[in-house]
Amino acid sequence: MKHLLWSLIFFLTPAYFLSIKAQEQTKNYPQAQISNENVIMKLYLPDQANGYYRATRFDWSGIIYSLEYDGHQYFGEWKSTHDPFFHEDLTGPVEAFRYGGMGYDEAKPGESFMRIGVGMLKKENDGPFVWRHTYQIVDFGEWEIDKGNDWIEFRHTLKSKVGWAYIYTKKIVLLKEKPGFAIQHTLKNTGKKTIQTDQFNHNFFVIDKGIAGPDFKVKVPFSITSVEGLNGQKEAVEIGDRQITFTKEIIDGFVWMELKGYSSEVVDHQFRLINEKTGAGVQVNVDRPLNKLAFWATTTTLCPENFVDLNIEPGKSENWTSEYILFSK
Repeated sequence: MKHLLWSLIFFLTPAYFLSIKAQEQTKNYPQAQISNENVIMKLYLPDQANGYYRATRFDWSGIIYSLEYDGHQYFGEWKSTHDPFFHEDLTGPVEAFRYGGMGYDEAKPGESFMRIGVGMLKKENDGPFVWRHTYQIVDFGEWEIDKGNDWIEFRHTLKSKVGWAYIYTKKIVLLKEKPGFAIQHTLKNTGKKTIQTDQFNHNFFVIDKGIAGPDFKVKVPFSITSVEGLNGQKEAVEIGDRQITFTKEIIDGFVWMELKGYSSEVVDHQFRLINEKTGAGVQVNVDRPLNKLAFWATTTTLCPENFVDLNIEPGKSENWTSEYILFSK
């Protein structure tokens, strides 16, 4: 009986303990829910005092901790521990702007630089920017949140004494004619300096709590001409003409690679991630050309990381939309 009990505990790891952790956490952080006849979405809200995520790597808005469609789950906890101030401890299709922030290189130690969707941060020393590090936030800016039954909008306004300023709006809208949602972005430069940056989405998909491995497949619309990276996991990954598959489960470590072969056409900025065991999947389409496409996976999450390029002069704004279409067999 004792052997059977320990076998059961082992079998439930990690999905069971991630589920218990998620249930405990959702009680403690500011959150919201939107839904329609197809989808139920639950999100954590930006909050400088009590927020689920208060680190400085990722944009604080649009953190989805649950997305249910047709009996399937598409986002959720992928780690068994959580620290609001740790750089990667968040869920959902999380986004970030430029690893080095705006103005880091020009700032002196003790001065501030800008992270869009986060605030003005304090530069600590003369060393290079460390993307994993959580910097002190000296100005949080102002967050405004509005919502309806099937949409939610985040607006972040930031001004500074060093010339950087913006109004960043992210609106998540559940699609009406098909299951899924769109993330509508607007970034207006209200400062004196040009905002030249890229923006990427880490995604952090957790589809039906599946383990990264042969059950999953990633498809792209272009012929993959080269791959950089793999982080010593070449034996676990197979690169086809237009897809990525796995030969074994990723139990230890992670896979990272940068994919080449896409064109400058908008049609190439899309990908599909499929859990072939459960039949659940998602297709992501973005209305701007790809600036870069990477793929990262560890045991509990698979993450196509797609980048767009932005160059916004003072007084100007840029708009772009990411569409997530959900499907199941």
